[in-house]
Amino acid sequence: MRWESVYVAGTGAWLPEPFSARAAVEAGEYDPEQFEADGLLSVRVAEEDVPPPDMAVQAATTALKRSGLAPETVRLLLHNYVWFQGQTMWPVASYVADHAVHWGVPAFEVKQECNAAVGSLELAARQLTTEQDEAAVVLTTADRFAEPLINRWSAEAGLVYADGGTALVLSNRDGFARVLSTVTRADNRMEALARGAGLTPLPTQEPYEHAERFAHYLRSRGGNIREATDRLVAMVKGAVDDALAEAGITPDELAHAVIPTGGRSKMQWQAEQLLGVPEERTTWEFGRRTGHLGAGDQFAALNDLAETGALRPGDRVLMLSAGPGTASCAVLEILRTPGWTTPAADPQTPEEQR
Repeated sequence: MRWESVYVAGTGAWLPEPFSARAAVEAGEYDPEQFEADGLLSVRVAEEDVPPPDMAVQAATTALKRSGLAPETVRLLLHNYVWFQGQTMWPVASYVADHAVHWGVPAFEVKQECNAAVGSLELAARQLTTEQDEAAVVLTTADRFAEPLINRWSAEAGLVYADGGTALVLSNRDGFARVLSTVTRADNRMEALARGAGLTPLPTQEPYEHAERFAHYLRSRGGNIREATDRLVAMVKGAVDDALAEAGITPDELAHAVIPTGGRSKMQWQAEQLLGVPEERTTWEFGRRTGHLGAGDQFAALNDLAETGALRPGDRVLMLSAGPGTASCAVLEILRTPGWTTPAADPQTPEEQR
């Protein structure tokens, strides 16, 4: 879908301090060979007393303030997440809306694993185009991954889970960036990749192990990993190609490609085979110091580009996300340098991050 009057007006992120990946190796938590292969320097690790919804509130408060929009213009809040939000059977999106925007905003949760945030951007764009008066939508993400139910360093090979909250404010009037296009592709057969052996009638307390679920998927299909790979490529590449075509640009015209954060091999596959852009035009350098924020990688990386002054008028920025079953892509055009840029701090070495 091509959009004419959808803008990014504000970004925000609440990220805890980085924890050294090398220190995790030395502590026996992170496999040394996987560490070398991944190339990650650190991940963000929150204190135990910080629940995810409060991370989202902090990020949304920042994004809304930066947007310059009044809370009364917000017509919708969509909260995205992957894991536990601090309580069961509880409308977490309403909590985020009440604490970050105002009590009268309709608020809903989007649960589509790592594709939730960019997918929600497309949902929000559709909402904004129905509004006649000035209107905004707030998008948030938040997650905190912790033992004993998730070992962030080993639950999924080639990916390390990180904690944090992010936010985006969209407007139908103005912003520092215009949303040129969004596309979502689906292959619902791929949900089986994450389902594992089957469903249970009640929640379990078994630790999450992605490898076991994926192995079950392969066994059920005779070990045919090519089938899963082909389906994934078709879904993701289809979203990318369609979004670029809707925006009327080619990969060569992209100034930045905002990609999911995984290890180096995942990054190279995304950049080279799916997007056709060099590593230096991706957000890999930010991601390798942050880790995988569940649904929040793209909003966090866009916020980093805005804060560090990397965005220039005329830049085209692609945001890509994917999960088991859907992939979404958005293309932005930068209209002006965001007003909240700050000088970039000197990167810390892993040893300094301990």
